[in-house]
Amino acid sequence: MAQAEVKAQEYWRWPEYRRTVSDRDWRSAKVVTAGVDIGSVGSKATIMVDGELYAYSVMRTGGVSEDTAIKVTTWALEGTGLEVGKLHYVVGTGYGRVNVPFAKKTITEIACHARGAHYIYGPTVRTVLDIGGQDCKAIRCDEKGKVLSFLMNDKCAAGTGRGLEVFADLISVPIADLGKVSLSVDQEPPPVSNTCVIFAKAEALALLRQGWPKERVAAAYHAAMADRIVDLLTRVGIEKDFVITGGVAKNMGVVQRLERILKIKPLEPKMDPILAGALGAGLFAKALYEKEQGLR
Repeated sequence: MAQAEVKAQEYWRWPEYRRTVSDRDWRSAKVVTAGVDIGSVGSKATIMVDGELYAYSVMRTGGVSEDTAIKVTTWALEGTGLEVGKLHYVVGTGYGRVNVPFAKKTITEIACHARGAHYIYGPTVRTVLDIGGQDCKAIRCDEKGKVLSFLMNDKCAAGTGRGLEVFADLISVPIADLGKVSLSVDQEPPPVSNTCVIFAKAEALALLRQGWPKERVAAAYHAAMADRIVDLLTRVGIEKDFVITGGVAKNMGVVQRLERILKIKPLEPKMDPILAGALGAGLFAKALYEKEQGLR
């Protein structure tokens, strides 16, 4: 029975959550906006009051992006007395941005992540690494969070959050612990030879059959991820200050390996880095509303 329960556990599943982070009365605000980031794996909604974060929610993207957009935004508004109809302006971003039914405008995740990183980390940010569910982006930006240049990996789950989900299930380690487990080896193993999830999974299974402990297999995959990401960053050019956004920013196994290779320590986030895209969208929404109303 115990064995059956272990097999049924979804090691890849990360928690969904919402927070209200301000006790300000939104009724006295000049501008109340929302940014809705519909990613390939996770969706986020931020509620912004006069350009400051008020509330947010994070959930897994469902099969229908439009339904997810409604659910994640409604959840972010829960308990605040606000509703979608009271928002002055909504911007959609991310993989499913065209499916946010109440968005007045859509803006690419590249622009939104740069703007959101500027909000989270401050105006010294010049290089943003966003590791999403199914892609990875390296972005160069100026002191205002405006994009100067960027590069993306191909549309493959290699070196992304989805790849980590697959590995969590493969070696039966909860995804929240995967990075820590990958750092628990005495000596760093050689990286797996291919970060493509299908081939890396087959290679990892072979290593497990050879008697490799799960910690060593996790370390080999994280090392391969870091190498792939460094290649992307090197091509776009790394300038300090350097920051990481997206859910994988919470994976210490990836972050510490990047630090080691790049010899650059990313700034510590002042708030949840998974919110960067939605924060940027919410800030763009404020600027667009003010322009529309002749306030700027």
